[in-house]
Amino acid sequence: MLSFEISAKDKITKARAGLFRTEHGVVETPVFMPVGTQGTVKAVNQDYLKNHLNAQIVLSNTYHLYLRPGTEVLEKAGGLHKLMNWDRTILTDSGGFQIFSLADLRHLKNDGVEFRSHLDGSKHFFNPQNVIEIQRSIGSDIMMVLDECTPFPCEYEYAQKSVNLTSDWAARAKNTFENSKPKYGYDQNLFGIIQGSTYKDLRERSANEIIYLNFNGYAIGGLAVGEPVETMYEMVDFTTDFMPVYKPRYLMGVGRPENLLEAIERGIDMFDCVMPTRNARNAYLFTYNGILSMRNARYKDDFNPVDDSCECYTCKNYSRAYIRHLFIAKEILALELASIHNLFFYLNLMRTARAQIINGNFSEWKSEIINKLSVNLNNNTED
Repeated sequence: MLSFEISAKDKITKARAGLFRTEHGVVETPVFMPVGTQGTVKAVNQDYLKNHLNAQIVLSNTYHLYLRPGTEVLEKAGGLHKLMNWDRTILTDSGGFQIFSLADLRHLKNDGVEFRSHLDGSKHFFNPQNVIEIQRSIGSDIMMVLDECTPFPCEYEYAQKSVNLTSDWAARAKNTFENSKPKYGYDQNLFGIIQGSTYKDLRERSANEIIYLNFNGYAIGGLAVGEPVETMYEMVDFTTDFMPVYKPRYLMGVGRPENLLEAIERGIDMFDCVMPTRNARNAYLFTYNGILSMRNARYKDDFNPVDDSCECYTCKNYSRAYIRHLFIAKEILALELASIHNLFFYLNLMRTARAQIINGNFSEWKSEIINKLSVNLNNNTED
């Protein structure tokens, strides 16, 4: 089973450095989980993720893996670890966000949600119980319960009903988890999800109800869905006060580099977001001097690295001119080199944050980085 320990705490903020262990290795926190929705982090192979970027955990998606390749193939392969040749930790989200983002293609019921596949329109039904069974077939180290992710803005009454539903589904999921067995000979873990939109009383109630069920870890859901960023920070800061100290805390679907640092300050340990790889595939590269658009004509004969202070493979070996050329020529290598850079930026940011917490300098370091990011990302981000 998952064990979590805290290595150091910041003296000024809620930031903490920790680590947790699963059957597939140790994960040092704070940690950013590269998103491998369909069993692959787009444009970056597993060997590079492991041996060069040192990603300790990746995130995959229950909804997408259920639709293809399907549980039959996953079970024949011996689980997702074997299918994708990844011997480190995997977290699978429940697919709830994907289903609820389908809007016109889904029908919410008290016992689950009926939806149509975005691939072929075929009808399917997810409930808290079968989502656990699907994740048993996937064999992920960390499974997420099925929840309802509310939109923003959200009326209080709707958010209240959503909390009721999420708590009920969480209890059903926990019961199924406790009365089913892993398929592949190693322990799996289950995280609960706290909802409540932007209403503090609902967040508190949801936290208390979900924590009462005693999961292996806890996530904050329903944020980064359009609310003002300061509201998101306020909700995170408020909610972490109710979350157990000695279990991992996961903020789902967040976000920009400055969002991660602000959330670490408020006590969060785990993050995921498609932003680094999606931006990379669209030629937008993260640096501390702004986000660079590599299709910009200014880089046509710029033979400097993307970021001369960056130690990633891309920056150590290729120029802005070459990467721009690859994007203009629509070469696949452009996607790989850009994705490597952005993932390195995110993972290195988390490793540095962890080191600063351990060294007792997090608060000062974070302020310096946030100021730099705020200036450069607001004033030097290219269109």
